[in-house]
Amino acid sequence: MASRKIKGTNIFNGTAFLDSDKVLVLTDDGTIQAIVTEKDAGADIEIHEGIICPGFINAHCHIELSHLKNKIPTKTGLINFIEQILKHRGPSDEKDAAMEAAALELFETGTVAVGDICNTADSVKLKENSNLYWHNFIEVSGFVDEVAQKRMDDILLVEKVFKEALGKKFNGTIVPHAPYSVSKTLFVLINEKANNKTISIHNQETITENDFFLNRQGDFLRLYKNLGIDITHFHASKKSSLQSWMPYINNTKRIIAVHNTFTSDADINFAKQYLNPHKMFYCLCPNANLYIENTLPDINLFINNNCNIVLGTDSYASNFQLNIFEEIKTIQKHFPKIPLEKILQWATVNGAAAIGIEDKFGSFHVGKKPGVVLVKTNEAVRLV
Repeated sequence: MASRKIKGTNIFNGTAFLDSDKVLVLTDDGTIQAIVTEKDAGADIEIHEGIICPGFINAHCHIELSHLKNKIPTKTGLINFIEQILKHRGPSDEKDAAMEAAALELFETGTVAVGDICNTADSVKLKENSNLYWHNFIEVSGFVDEVAQKRMDDILLVEKVFKEALGKKFNGTIVPHAPYSVSKTLFVLINEKANNKTISIHNQETITENDFFLNRQGDFLRLYKNLGIDITHFHASKKSSLQSWMPYINNTKRIIAVHNTFTSDADINFAKQYLNPHKMFYCLCPNANLYIENTLPDINLFINNNCNIVLGTDSYASNFQLNIFEEIKTIQKHFPKIPLEKILQWATVNGAAAIGIEDKFGSFHVGKKPGVVLVKTNEAVRLV
């Protein structure tokens, strides 16, 4: 027996807008039962002003940094941002409450599934009884080859905590932090663990990242010096960051490259040589890009190359909210010619495919429980 019949100004089914007379029919537990015309739906139809849309997929988040909201200055550039994160990210009495508040915002603004970066097991307690789906990208870093095995051993202990606490609810992968923070040896170890899973990596968030790999110059030299990290072993590859790290990752089912603010046409074409384009996803976090570097990726470059685009929020350390619809609004503001239908695909069906949960989320297909969001002009709210 259907518990709800929902009609909006329009229905977006994850791929396209449907005719305006369509009604979404749900069973008691939120499972999609049918999409029918209004005349066939019968009585008791909920009428809403706005677009009825599947729940959003936040493909890149750092829930464990939620206690850093409003604590990191804006527009200082990535290097200064990293230094501030390292300064403030330690233990905090505020951390659990901040993560709970962040998860509540995610839920209420329509997110149903999160690709979450985990450097620690701090978020395990939150995820044990969460009403969100979490894919845990358990992130490892270490730019010196000699510490690679130790860093891998340490992060495997974090993964063990997740697995023991979450049991069958655990979904996760060991992933690299970024090209500038992972040594060649550590990349090899990560690749061995990939085992046909989804890999996430921070990619080309700042122009100095490319400078570092092309010419061994730029602000990263200052960062390593300030951190006391000896990089005498590092030699410039004479290639861009993406073209330097991607050959190390060949044992994965999918790759989510995150940020991509300074990714080029040549980088995109290079990636196509190493991974089936259907398995390569480019995650945009526009509000975080504005927060840190005050710049945005050339989104039309990815569209023109038929790339799979997904959306993320990054963290409260680099964003004022964890609301996917605010990311959509920012894209609309700066790229007004991109159709809303396309951006909603990035937030729903593409995000689900990137994380590997398209059988459950991302679209209104019979038998799925993707959540239901009402998208209005200035906000999105969860209905189911």
